[in-house]
Amino acid sequence: MRIEELEDNIKYKFSNKELLKKALTHTSYAYEHSVESNEKLEFLGDSILEFISSEYLYLNFPTLKEGEMTKVRATVVCENSLYKIAKKHNFGKFLYLGKSEIVTGGNDRPAILADSVEAIIAAMFMDGGLEPVRKFILENLKDEIENASKNVGQKDYKTVLQEKLQEHGDVKIEYIIVKETGPDHNKVFEAEVRCNGRALATGKGRAKKQAEMKAAEKALEIIMQK
Repeated sequence: MRIEELEDNIKYKFSNKELLKKALTHTSYAYEHSVESNEKLEFLGDSILEFISSEYLYLNFPTLKEGEMTKVRATVVCENSLYKIAKKHNFGKFLYLGKSEIVTGGNDRPAILADSVEAIIAAMFMDGGLEPVRKFILENLKDEIENASKNVGQKDYKTVLQEKLQEHGDVKIEYIIVKETGPDHNKVFEAEVRCNGRALATGKGRAKKQAEMKAAEKALEIIMQK
């Protein structure tokens, strides 16, 4: 496992390689080998990530209100976005994991990979200051921020579907998880949306809410085609 390969992926060379190794050290490995884990770096990285994204929103989106900026930041600075960054740069290949995590596929677990991104951000900050961190964060999240800012004022699919179905009076709308597939660390949920007991559509997602939103989106497509 060449640490230089990861440095090439993130376009940053560490002066202190031990900082980078610590950022990649999961608690399971730290416990087994009596070394320090990346938990404290995660804590610092989370704050840096929020600051950089908040600063970028403030400087580049002057028409957004405070509440809208908060929504955009919450949409972007989340486990799913950080997981995508980790996958893009192949972080899973370089993680130091305990035996149990290796067996259960910890190097592809969204929570572990997302945490490693925060830890590496903190390690980069400790090693080289704010500028390389700002560059890394914005290169990886700029497009996500742009997309989120365009959609911040729009209603979500579940809200739009509810309004559409209740145009002519109250109806009972339910979202039921009808199927779960995959291992615990990588589940896929299938949700069904029903109106007064009648199934309208189904949708899949990595989280229950995501599956429900997809079901609502598909139901809307069907209703609009009628």
